[in-house]
Amino acid sequence: MSSGHDGELGQVVRPYGDTTGDGRVQVSFTLPVPSASEADRLVAEGAALQLAGKMGLAPAFVAHVKAIGPDFTFFIVYGRVSHLVDLSLVTVAAREFELLSPAEVNLRIRSALGRELVVVGACIGTDAHTVGIDAILNVKGHAGEKGLEYYREIRVVNLGSQVAVPSLVARAAAEHADAVLVSQVVTQRDAHLTNTREMAAAFRAAPQFAAGSGARRPLLVVGGPRFSPEAAAELGVDKIFGRGTTPGEVASYLAHALASDVRAPAGTSA
Repeated sequence: MSSGHDGELGQVVRPYGDTTGDGRVQVSFTLPVPSASEADRLVAEGAALQLAGKMGLAPAFVAHVKAIGPDFTFFIVYGRVSHLVDLSLVTVAAREFELLSPAEVNLRIRSALGRELVVVGACIGTDAHTVGIDAILNVKGHAGEKGLEYYREIRVVNLGSQVAVPSLVARAAAEHADAVLVSQVVTQRDAHLTNTREMAAAFRAAPQFAAGSGARRPLLVVGGPRFSPEAAAELGVDKIFGRGTTPGEVASYLAHALASDVRAPAGTSA
């Protein structure tokens, strides 16, 4: 047994802080307690240490205290945990599609659809953070990859921020969208989950995509830093992308999902 690993081939590991295997971790949190005066600060630090102890940090000490207005305090606490991590029990969801180059994406769309793949993107609800959706859609892209506007066989309609769900549904129908991409960065009180469920329900109920309407419901794809990719079915969408997603991943997914599900030309019955 080494100081940092237990078990065969280092499959069980401990957190690393100052020295290998010392179990030291750092956590941050906010408590609704004041800390403007010295007396208040001492009580606040005691509250933070009490919480740290209940979290299993022992010993622990408060490394940083910062008042947030008159009634809240932000803490950084450093301490030791006794828990171990068994790497053999870690599960990673395998990507269900291959990553394609832009040329391969274009070829697959053209061969399967015989037309442009139409993507409508937006930030819905009160979310005004367009950095994520722009990184995926705009030609300038992200992480060295050009966005979907760069792809010759993809037509992008970027609606921007704070788009109401009914407006999104109506525009998707008007554009004969094959896919709707929604970015959600605002997560207070799980707003991203609420908005996503509302959107999914609206598309399911939309008369524009009802049986016999001649239009098929577009793929519903959401992304953001607080989403869990495994929650797609629970939220009623087709695909969830998490933190660090690149335009190439999204383009490859769309080519895989839509080209394998051959659809009729835009605006006609399937």
